[in-house]
Amino acid sequence: MNAINDTERAAINQELKDLYNSLPDAEKEDFNRQLQTFLAKEMGRLKSDYESVKGGLGDN
Repeated sequence: MNAINDTERAAINQELKDLYNSLPDAEKEDFNRQLQTFLAKEMGRLKSDYESVKGGLGDN
């Protein structure tokens, strides 16, 4: 989400995949849960920011 370009985004995604693959199976479910929580919070924040900007622009 915070990547400056596609190359950086790909590197971050690969880092997450490598981290996930290095985890014992017992920890993968917790990792997924934490990642989903983080993504949901970030999406909520982005939606709120978007609505604030959109509301500030009026009906243009």
